[in-house]
Amino acid sequence: MSQSDNTTPHPSSVYDTGVRATIPYYEAFSRESINLVKALGVAPACWLDTGCGTGTLVQQAWPLFPRTEFLLADPSAGMLQEAGRKLAGLPRVRILDPAPTQELILDAPMAVDVVTAIQCHHYLAPEARARATATCFNLLAAGGVYITFENIRPASERGVVIGKVNWMNFQIAQGKTPEAAAEHLRRFRTEYFPITVSEHLALLRESDFSVVELFWYSYMQAGFYAIK
Repeated sequence: MSQSDNTTPHPSSVYDTGVRATIPYYEAFSRESINLVKALGVAPACWLDTGCGTGTLVQQAWPLFPRTEFLLADPSAGMLQEAGRKLAGLPRVRILDPAPTQELILDAPMAVDVVTAIQCHHYLAPEARARATATCFNLLAAGGVYITFENIRPASERGVVIGKVNWMNFQIAQGKTPEAAAEHLRRFRTEYFPITVSEHLALLRESDFSVVELFWYSYMQAGFYAIK
C-alpha cells in the first residue's frame, strides 16, 4: 500500500513495525489501557477502539474479556483491512466502516462501556478534536471510561526543543537514520497538532467527564483516562 493510505507516516501494511521504531514504549500503550480497564473491576459489554490501526489493542484484549463485544473504527480503509486480517475468525469482533471519531454513529444495541483512542486524535485541528472528544463522551454509558494516548506538546518552547532531540535520539537508536528521524519530527505542528497535558485535561473536563486523570507520560506522549 502507498504511504498515503492513512495519516501516519507508515503504510498500513508495515505500520506495526514502523510505529515501534518511532514511538517510545508504544507497545505499553495497549497493555496499560487494558490494565486500566481491569482496574475498574467491571467486565465491559461493549468496547469501541477508535483509530484502531491494525487492531493490535483488540487482539490483546480479546482473550482477557470473554464477554465483551469489540467494535473497531478507523478513518483508514487500509488500517481496517489489516485489522480484519489480524482478527479474522474471532467472534465478538465487528469492524466498522471507515470513519474518523468525530463522525462515528453506532447502531450497536448496547451502550459502550469503554472507548479507547490510541495515537489518533493529535492529527485533528482544535474544533475537530473537541468534536471527537464529545463523540466519545456521548457514546459511553454512564460510568463508562474513555482512554486516550496522544503525542503531546511540552509546556515551554525550550521543552519542545529538548523533547524533540530526545525523541530523535530514540528513533536513531531504533535504527532510523538521522535524516529519517529529523523528517518525522518535522511533522510536529505541521501534520499533527499536539496540545499540552494541561490542555488535554481541560478539554476532558469541559466535555463533562466526572473523573479526569493523567496516567502515563513519557518522551512526548501521554495517556489519559476519563470516566463519564
